[in-house]
Amino acid sequence: MKRDFLSISDLDRGEINEIIDYGIYLKGNPFSDRTLEKKSIGLVFMKPSTRTRISFEVGIYQMGGQPIYIQGSSTQMSRGEDIEDTARVLSRYLDGLVIRTYAHREVEELAKFSNFPVINALTDLHHPCQVLSDFMTIKEIFGKLEGLKIAYIGDGNNMANSWIVGAPIVGMNISIATPEGYEPNGRVVAEGIKLAELFGTEIEITNDPIEAVKDADIIYTDVWVSMGQENEKDKTKEFYGFQVNRELLSKTGRETIVMHCLPAHKGQEISEDTFEQFADIIFTQAENRLHAQKSLMSFLFK
Repeated sequence: MKRDFLSISDLDRGEINEIIDYGIYLKGNPFSDRTLEKKSIGLVFMKPSTRTRISFEVGIYQMGGQPIYIQGSSTQMSRGEDIEDTARVLSRYLDGLVIRTYAHREVEELAKFSNFPVINALTDLHHPCQVLSDFMTIKEIFGKLEGLKIAYIGDGNNMANSWIVGAPIVGMNISIATPEGYEPNGRVVAEGIKLAELFGTEIEITNDPIEAVKDADIIYTDVWVSMGQENEKDKTKEFYGFQVNRELLSKTGRETIVMHCLPAHKGQEISEDTFEQFADIIFTQAENRLHAQKSLMSFLFK
């Protein structure tokens, strides 16, 4: 039976740890897994991409497969073809599909009508591949995930949503601080709270970044303006006080690392000096996209 990866909650704790540990192994043995040999994997991108596209293309190549990049605007989906029909056609050609798009519903529809694994490479609701690589990075640094606290500061976007459901599954506590009116998706928060109750972890949603970072092992941030929102209103005034900087870092009460999923707008969501202080960790997150996604594809296609 095929498995899709549309949200981090599509995996349980054991599966996440298995994928992370194998990703760490693949990091030192890049050509050892040939799961995708003689397989063609489509890469459909409706949104711009640097890390996601390149990491998947390189990963598929290293695993013996053929990556086929498909610019979203060149597909019939961009002209209104039913997603159901697109899925059924691609199922005749491909062995798997990675898609980066806007509406999460589109990814769900593709998965429903495809006979191959579908991987969500980012939607407006979730960014599970990024969280998977973040888990790998955290485990490399701390040697564990369970019992750690992460504080997410900034916009309640797809990254915040993915962390809300992901943190409880791996046993992490999470605090989210956003300006009023920019909180994460309510349905996702409800899902996260249920998972936290199940796994005995804590979720906090607040409008106070200082409260959020107390006792945090990790502070995490993302851009204030997500892709597709560039022409919306200026958020600078509303997000004043939500910058990750040395002053906020000093409020944790413990030794804390800073993470950022990139791209970064230095001087907005993160100060340049704080970014450079933790640049090695931030770029390791980016590198680990390659290794964690290879491990994920091995898991889905084995």
